[in-house]
Amino acid sequence: MLKSLTIGSLVLAHNVVLAPLAGITNLPFRLLCRREGAALAFTEMVSVNGLVREGVKTLALLKSCAEDRPLGIQLFGDSPSDLAEAARMVEGYGDLLDINMGCPVRKVVGTGAGSALLQDPLKIAAILRAVRAATALPLTIKIRSGWHCGDDVYLEVARIAEAEGCDAVTLHPRSRSQMFSGQADWDKIREMKKALSIPVLGSGDLFTAPDCLRMLQETGCDGIMIARGALGNPWIFRQAIELADSGSCTPVATVERADTIVSHLALFTEDCGEAVAVREMKKHIGWYAKGFAGASDIRRAANAAHTTSDILLLTERIRAVSDDSCRIAE
Repeated sequence: MLKSLTIGSLVLAHNVVLAPLAGITNLPFRLLCRREGAALAFTEMVSVNGLVREGVKTLALLKSCAEDRPLGIQLFGDSPSDLAEAARMVEGYGDLLDINMGCPVRKVVGTGAGSALLQDPLKIAAILRAVRAATALPLTIKIRSGWHCGDDVYLEVARIAEAEGCDAVTLHPRSRSQMFSGQADWDKIREMKKALSIPVLGSGDLFTAPDCLRMLQETGCDGIMIARGALGNPWIFRQAIELADSGSCTPVATVERADTIVSHLALFTEDCGEAVAVREMKKHIGWYAKGFAGASDIRRAANAAHTTSDILLLTERIRAVSDDSCRIAE
């Protein structure tokens, strides 16, 4: 089920990729997931208003390095001309361009961007036409099924994307009104795959390696995009590859969990300095510290961390936990 994936001129080693996540998929996190096997990683959402009006400050979100390739850049906005201009500005920073048409959060949809665009397919067509004319990079979109439950426009939007020169479409099959509640309707991914000739990627409710392979098998999609399932769980990429190759995957030991937190902290410190690294690692430890005895105490202690040493002491506590004492969640 895992196979190479071609999106326009970009050829990926396999078809399991890391989704763009606001406030999460910065350079340190992308590098961590790449080392665990992600074939492609995306920047955080980048505001076209910020790019066009602030320039250098917003371009900082595109900070990358040689190990961080191939890189997808995700833009959000609602103006065809601004999105086209932003596409021209970022073309030298990445290998693929994605337009966010699925983000459900209020501060994004309130500007007319993200999933708010699903209410206006004609504007979507205008945006894609303008961006396609502005860049030669592989162009994709990420969408939801619609604005309200039952108000499904995903097939219409996907056909528009294909007609306007997009190279792939990613579907998270929930409506905007659902946010992240309920269950993602993977049947919609299967329907989209049948309707398009360009690659279709599926997203939504991918939290374990078996979830990943099940989506590929059940929907026939060309690839999968892991989002929330990678939080505190970068091993999901490696495990999906192992499961596809051998039928089993290696469980994550508490020692590996501790080692990964140390690596994540080091990457953050190198990129942003100690103060930012420690602050950011607090929320990540909230995700890493699950599924083993004493995890809730670790999460509480992380909130009081102020220095690198504080974080490293927590990793030693995790390292000391016996794998035999692990349980599903705490």
